[in-house]
Amino acid sequence: MRITIIGTGYVGLVSGTCFAEGGHTVICVDKDAGKIKMLQAGGMPIYEPGLEELVQKNVGAGRLCFSASTKEGVEKSDVIFIAVPTPPLPGGAVDLSFIEGVSREIAGEMREYKIVVDKSTVPVKTGEKVVETITRYCKAKVDFDVVSNPEFLREGFAVEDFMNPDRVVIGVMSARPVLAMKEIYAPYNAPVIVTDINSAELIKHAANSFLAMKISFINAVSVICELSGANVQEVAQGMGMDARIGRRFLDASLGFGGSCFPKDLSAFIRITETLGYPFGLLKEVQKINAEQMDRFVKKVSDTLWVLKGKTIGVLGLAFKQNTDDVRMSPAIELCQRLQQEGARLRVHDPQAMEKAKALLPEATYVANMDEVAEGCEALIIATEWPQFKKLDLDRARKSLMHPIIFDGRNLFNPEEMERLGFLYKSIGRGKA
Repeated sequence: MRITIIGTGYVGLVSGTCFAEGGHTVICVDKDAGKIKMLQAGGMPIYEPGLEELVQKNVGAGRLCFSASTKEGVEKSDVIFIAVPTPPLPGGAVDLSFIEGVSREIAGEMREYKIVVDKSTVPVKTGEKVVETITRYCKAKVDFDVVSNPEFLREGFAVEDFMNPDRVVIGVMSARPVLAMKEIYAPYNAPVIVTDINSAELIKHAANSFLAMKISFINAVSVICELSGANVQEVAQGMGMDARIGRRFLDASLGFGGSCFPKDLSAFIRITETLGYPFGLLKEVQKINAEQMDRFVKKVSDTLWVLKGKTIGVLGLAFKQNTDDVRMSPAIELCQRLQQEGARLRVHDPQAMEKAKALLPEATYVANMDEVAEGCEALIIATEWPQFKKLDLDRARKSLMHPIIFDGRNLFNPEEMERLGFLYKSIGRGKA
């Protein structure tokens, strides 16, 4: 199939590249001319494991190219995927201006039947608005179909998730585009669910909100564990072995973050309110997530007392492992909260330091994780990078002014850390 992807962010670039890997001919379009030039020159605007190699492979094979021209993308494709940002607005609603703008551009360039696929995460009934927009602005008055095809990609594992999906959701208003959509996804050997377009749009928000709820639930349980002297990891293991629950997303932490869960949760709450159903459960999920950060900051301040003027080391800036994405990162929020209390920071992240500098310009960025602790009052682990499990603990203990580690990701064993001479404070494992 001839495919165009409009938008080369995490979703668009991964999707376009993996479609090319599946044998399709793909044009990735973006209005950011600088980003397109970077991609055409072999550079990468994001870090995602395995992506750069796939881009190079498929560009070399002639199946993947990049353009700043929507006109070119529309003319040279049968199916056009919209993968542009849908950022949050004040109050939790979604900014759909990029979706509307791209829909107008596509409409203006259409001269024959096209399938327009919304891959961005959008509120239910957005597809209906896309149809109205294309109908209004398509001067050629040609036939088209609009499809909802939500993505379920985890940053850091996006290539793996795309190539081996749990399911493919296709939301349609007519049967006409179904065969083409199934042909596009045939190389990936996944169950295909065909629904009405509103149901497809709702699936993504419902799924992400449920996962956010699962994280907030185990974080609430972690508080009970600290109050009772229980171990949240053992509780999670016992819960997760129940096939009805499952172990994934039951890791106590600083809370969920990133560009999806907070935004999608807020959007879903706003959507349900608009439809006349205040989803109180999801508001509590938001509250628990915010309180989890409050408790961790209090744990640091209670232990160190006055933070003003003290130097603290922080390992991790990305919102999760295997990505350079710092959007709505709990690690960044933690650093900002510590700076507001007057702390000085020495920080390290394997991939996200360049992107973090705009948000934490006053921090000291350290290239080697084993050097972060030097001269610090304490060390904090804020992101679950597997590299941090290999931290030179003997060097860290000697480098720290006081052997104190706050582990926001429960990477180490409390008994072992105590044996090594650390005052070790993690989440939900014994008394706080």
